[in-house]
Amino acid sequence: MNIVVILGSPRKKGNSQTLAETVVSAITASHQSSVEYLYLHGMKDLNPCLGCGGCEKTGMCVVKDDLIELYQKVDEADIIFLVTPVYFYGPTAQLKTLIDRFQARWSRKYLLHQRFRRNDKRRGYLLATAATKGDKVFDPCILIAKSFFDTIDVDYGDDMVVRSVDERGALKNNDEELDRARRFGKEIARTFETR
Repeated sequence: MNIVVILGSPRKKGNSQTLAETVVSAITASHQSSVEYLYLHGMKDLNPCLGCGGCEKTGMCVVKDDLIELYQKVDEADIIFLVTPVYFYGPTAQLKTLIDRFQARWSRKYLLHQRFRRNDKRRGYLLATAATKGDKVFDPCILIAKSFFDTIDVDYGDDMVVRSVDERGALKNNDEELDRARRFGKEIARTFETR
């Protein structure tokens, strides 16, 4: 099983990364997998979608930057995690930039009518953290994640969201949420064992 973890936080080793590492370690403890963490904050050349329509004939983005190599990695993944802290009720700018640039895959699916790996039962998951406790604080991120996964022909598996973690390291000290993250990872592993 090939797992790709897309980390959208501009802060290294923050709460959303802790969440992702905890979930993924629970999966790999019971299921042999290759895991690749893609750190968007480390990309020096990450450009927004130009809305130019250049992808409409090929399904490939015409902007040549660090993001180009991520298309194939996402295409090859069996499980994809979108990982982000919440900024103003949405994903980080880095993650939203990646999602917007996957307009090329929207073109592939909806304009070129090229469905991709539909029989593989690929899954996508959202892992998100927020400093606040609001009931709807994760709603926009969930809608964006569902739209992204639909665009790339990946079934939306589920999401795990954690409220009230702001300071660096806050999640590392929250045993209850870490246990919940491990259970979430184990459930994902069980899902793939029955495929």
